[in-house]
Amino acid sequence: MADSRKLKLALVGCGGIAQAHWKGIEGHSPRIQVTAVVDTDAGRAAAMAAQTGAMPFTSLAEALAQGDFDAVDILLPHAQHEEAAVLAFGAGKHVVLEKPMAHTLASAARIQAAAQQAARKAGTVFMVAEQAQYWPDARAVQELIEAGAIGEIITARAFFGGPTAPLGGGPRPWRYDLAIAGGGITMDGGAHWIRPLRMWLGEIDEVVAVTGRPLADMDGESLSRSILRFRSGVVAILDALTAGAVMGPGEEFRVTGTEGEILLEKGRGGRLLLFDRSNPGGKVILDNKDEGRAAAFGYELNDFAGAVLDGTSLEASPEYSLGELRTAFAIYRSAESRQWEKVWE
Repeated sequence: MADSRKLKLALVGCGGIAQAHWKGIEGHSPRIQVTAVVDTDAGRAAAMAAQTGAMPFTSLAEALAQGDFDAVDILLPHAQHEEAAVLAFGAGKHVVLEKPMAHTLASAARIQAAAQQAARKAGTVFMVAEQAQYWPDARAVQELIEAGAIGEIITARAFFGGPTAPLGGGPRPWRYDLAIAGGGITMDGGAHWIRPLRMWLGEIDEVVAVTGRPLADMDGESLSRSILRFRSGVVAILDALTAGAVMGPGEEFRVTGTEGEILLEKGRGGRLLLFDRSNPGGKVILDNKDEGRAAAFGYELNDFAGAVLDGTSLEASPEYSLGELRTAFAIYRSAESRQWEKVWE
């Protein structure tokens, strides 16, 4: 007999990332039912409610008092994560929280403490949503590496970024405000490139880096160039850049081994290619990686639903998910100290 249980979920924050989560739920997370949406902008909450069939609220406190849901999906600016998560945990709700966990490590520690207390008291589940964990292309690379397709890993390189998008007279994005975001592009979008490197190469031990601000409107860095040394001894390069009007083609990831290379092309519709002795010109392993990446929002929420409804283990624990945040802050410390900085100390 089919399991018909549904996880009733509240979307907290109805901005652009909420749309991505909703599309993921519609397409790839059939066990989730969105029953509440929350946004301080009543018009935006109402629009999301009409889209999802959920009840709209203008505050999380109001939703917790009047809504019908078992879990919250927190989709707010980084500096608002702690208040919302602690409030939800206090009400005995399961929490999935968009990465990064918080805008500071101290705030992240307080969220973890609240999560642990709620888990002991009410058996709640806590997940930090990092969609790159579920990218089909990242998984395919991991499978190739584990199968020995390129031999022993020698080194890797990752690039995240793109040209500067004009503001067009609109409001300044909250991500440009360091007090709200906690950092620049490395800890925000760059986290999606750090996670695959950790999946493929293991844990990062230390970093050395430089940062810059070619995007003057952004308080945090819009340029970082880093060398990451993994506990295995493998060294990788991570570049993150938002600058300029136009950028040419290139690669997002290159992993070099003793028997070949794996390359993920940059840009829409990019391919995953394997270069080895049998395929010196490159073999297409996966075409149009972006389709799978869009679906990954649904895959991660389906993982969360399984953890709540079935008691299964999450693919990545909240503790593991701190790795991207800690790596970003180590990069920032290194840019100041001009020295190698440890990630986990």
